[in-house]
Amino acid sequence: MPLTRDFRETVKARAARDPAFRAGLYQEAMQVLLDGDFATAKILLRDFINATVGFAQLGRRIEVPEKSLMRMFGPNGNPRAENLVAVVAALKEECGLSLVVHSAPPSRRTVRAAEPTAA
Repeated sequence: MPLTRDFRETVKARAARDPAFRAGLYQEAMQVLLDGDFATAKILLRDFINATVGFAQLGRRIEVPEKSLMRMFGPNGNPRAENLVAVVAALKEECGLSLVVHSAPPSRRTVRAAEPTAA
């Protein structure tokens, strides 16, 4: 479902006045990206770009046309790794954010074999 203009403007206004909110949006996009959910990461990055620097300014910063960036982060977009890394780095710098990655072993779940049934 497409976001309404009022919702986008509300998110943009909050991101402009609340650094913690802005950092949270970026953190969520990066977490989803690292978790391997690329489709959701593109949506969140697109929302973050719209709420912060905008595609025009970001395009100038990384020397990629605005329309190309918009397509990359659209539903059928598939940005190259070098463009994705450039976008992530530029957003981090433009918004005055830092990115710290922590690793942890996956939680262990005990999977029990099904009990054999009596025939």
